[in-house]
Amino acid sequence: MTFIKICGLKNPETAKFCADLGVSAIGCVFYKKSPRHVSVETARTITRNVPETLLRVAVMVNPSVDEALAIAQSAGCNAIQLHGNESPETAFSLMKNGLQVIKAFYVEGLPSIASAKAFSGAISLVEAASGKLPGGNAATWDWSSARRFSKTSSLILAGGLSPENILQALEDARPWGVDVSSGVESAPGIKDIEKIRHFIETVQQFDLEKKEASP
Repeated sequence: MTFIKICGLKNPETAKFCADLGVSAIGCVFYKKSPRHVSVETARTITRNVPETLLRVAVMVNPSVDEALAIAQSAGCNAIQLHGNESPETAFSLMKNGLQVIKAFYVEGLPSIASAKAFSGAISLVEAASGKLPGGNAATWDWSSARRFSKTSSLILAGGLSPENILQALEDARPWGVDVSSGVESAPGIKDIEKIRHFIETVQQFDLEKKEASP
């Protein structure tokens, strides 16, 4: 089954809705320039409203190890998404402290997806090119260019995904997982319940049809 992460959540009701529909992970953004930024206190109300088995991801840009650990603990997150120019050593330190690490890379731009091998043990998230925000830039791209990486690692496809194009993206890239934020919003930072439902159900239907087609 495809790993599904809904990122940039700002309230517990939407988080529970996502969990009830069967997502694999939810993300809270700790980056003040983003319209999806939340406080640690708000994030805590979100993570308390979903099952403990769900991956609860704190999205950060160039945090120190101590900062990342403190926010994750206070916010009730069990994973960190590093969306800046963090070093492999930062990722390893977080993993040694029991956190799952997702590291963002780019097909065009830095850090390049080619450097993903240095982050052994982390899950790779790939977008087209770095934008003004750590994700949520709504920039679509040639998803097929990520396919060669998805064959060799647990790769999460991100960047410009929406209910309308997710099926094509899955066909093109065949990723291990998908991550959506702006593509399921009615306005920057405002999640749309029906768009979320459509996105999740489309991915789940893709998985079902792929399973039925397998010999």
